[in-house]
Amino acid sequence: MAKKVVATLKAGTGKSFTKCIKMVKSEKSGAYIFKEEIVHNDHTKDFFKK
Repeated sequence: MAKKVVATLKAGTGKSFTKCIKMVKSEKSGAYIFKEEIVHNDHTKDFFKK
């Protein structure tokens, strides 16, 4: 699956998107989990503010 995402992001229109990965602490177990999302370059700061 990762190969498909990387191939899509290298295309002409895909260069305006970024894959963001954020580490968040779980409320239930207290362990850290990773949230991944592909967002437009203009909205990367909004992703990390949430």
